[in-house]
Amino acid sequence: MQTPTEILANPFLNKGTAFTQAEREQYHLVGLLPPRVQTITNQLDRVYAQYQAKATMLDKRLYLMNLFNENRVLFYKLFSEHVVEFMPVVYDPTIADTIENYSELFLSSQNAAFLSIDDPDSMAETLKRAAGQRDIKLVVVTDGEGILGIGDWGVQGVDISVGKLMVYTAAAGIDPHQVLPVVLDVGTNNQSLLDDPLYLGNQHARITGHRYDDFIDQFVTTVEQQFPNVYLHFEDFGRNNAADILHRYQDKYVTFNDDIQGTGIITLAAVLGALNISKQQLTDQTYLTFGAGSAGAGIANRIFSEMVAQGLTPEEARQHFYMVDKQGLLFDDMPDLTPEQRPFARYREEFSNANELTNLAAVVHTIHPTILVGTSTQPGTFTEAIIRDMAAHTQRPIIFPLSNPTKLAEATATDLIAWTDGRGLIATGIPTAAVAYNGVTYNIGQANNALVYPGLGLGTIAATATVLNDAMISKAAHSLGGLVDPSQPGAAVLPPVEKLSLFSQTVAEAVAQSAVDQGLTRDPINDVHQAVLQAKWTPAYEPLNLQ
Repeated sequence: MQTPTEILANPFLNKGTAFTQAEREQYHLVGLLPPRVQTITNQLDRVYAQYQAKATMLDKRLYLMNLFNENRVLFYKLFSEHVVEFMPVVYDPTIADTIENYSELFLSSQNAAFLSIDDPDSMAETLKRAAGQRDIKLVVVTDGEGILGIGDWGVQGVDISVGKLMVYTAAAGIDPHQVLPVVLDVGTNNQSLLDDPLYLGNQHARITGHRYDDFIDQFVTTVEQQFPNVYLHFEDFGRNNAADILHRYQDKYVTFNDDIQGTGIITLAAVLGALNISKQQLTDQTYLTFGAGSAGAGIANRIFSEMVAQGLTPEEARQHFYMVDKQGLLFDDMPDLTPEQRPFARYREEFSNANELTNLAAVVHTIHPTILVGTSTQPGTFTEAIIRDMAAHTQRPIIFPLSNPTKLAEATATDLIAWTDGRGLIATGIPTAAVAYNGVTYNIGQANNALVYPGLGLGTIAATATVLNDAMISKAAHSLGGLVDPSQPGAAVLPPVEKLSLFSQTVAEAVAQSAVDQGLTRDPINDVHQAVLQAKWTPAYEPLNLQ
């Protein structure tokens, strides 16, 4: 039996002022709380008013994190009623501020597991202690090297694991009792952290090579042993490791890399939504990626796979793709290409001006792309001249400046609408207000992975899937792209965040059905809709029953 103090300190058990009189008496809480018993509605009114009184986005996020640390049910009930308002506070872009200042702001571990490469022998016991008696079905893990668009933040990247799991629960109803955030502390190459006496992680350079690979392998193996049938989500690993880790484990376990696969899924969904509006075919498009890291390459690979699925041969599909990075257009003779970039590198003999293709403007002018996707984290690089050049050669240019946070976006939606004379089909990586132009209100889709990965996880878990494969991922993208209403002037290419819970259900059912159709489930599933509903958790107080 837990003591009264332990009950009140446990966010999975604590109800605060909503403990019933019977519960207070049975668990010796009388006198430890104000005497009036409140409903969750009373509590929501109070905490939302307190939230609104906070002056800055950072203050609002810190307040919500304190609530999260105290009472999971109340936190998620509040989140569920204010999803649009809270998403940029709980997650991107405000989460970048708390990650950069994590050590200075630290108050609670938030039930995360901190695994150090300097102490690998404690891994199994740490995971066991972090889970307690909970049945863990979803783990989000990061090593903090490629956090959002802000780079290497070492152990402070744990906040991204916590934040991702919050969105899983708020959007798709993943049970917070069944999730575990993890950070792999392998050091950091961020000198400001290494010089900071308050930094809470290992104060040495990142470990690489065989020792790093062995640590990752130990982690994956240990997680699978501790939590059989877990859904393992990799988040914000560096570009040199992310794809390698995904490829190493995706055929053995239920694994997902949001930066590679999630960004690819949501961007494909946005492209499908845009083509639903323009009435064009995917296989007729010329695709240009600006920024060829793990996200850019992952997006290109997802859209390439879709072109092949729609009837092109791999050789034919590759002719539709171009990648630009810091060295300009990627050519096959460049010595530093990653394995993910190489399939999309072009041959110099294809171009009479190959030596001039060293910047985005020159490439756009030469190849006339119909789709331009930015994952460069280089602000303002989609210039007016570049966009007008693109728009001069295609009736409905599809332009997605996806870099985030806001300060790193390649362009603003307002400028893109104006520079394309309202013809552009725009999605951004950040929340963007509607744009009024020449009497039309253009709704701007947010290519936020949160539109897809929660439903993807819920569907996979609900179906007891043994793997997450390309067919399931493709179904997720199509289920989102099909929600666009092309008949509305200024229609967005993606559904709005305020319907997040609704279309997370749509995605989950599409993914689960795909797993069932392929025979990839551990347990028989007769009714996919019912299986998904049964897997969802609702934030409501249950009678306290401690043995």
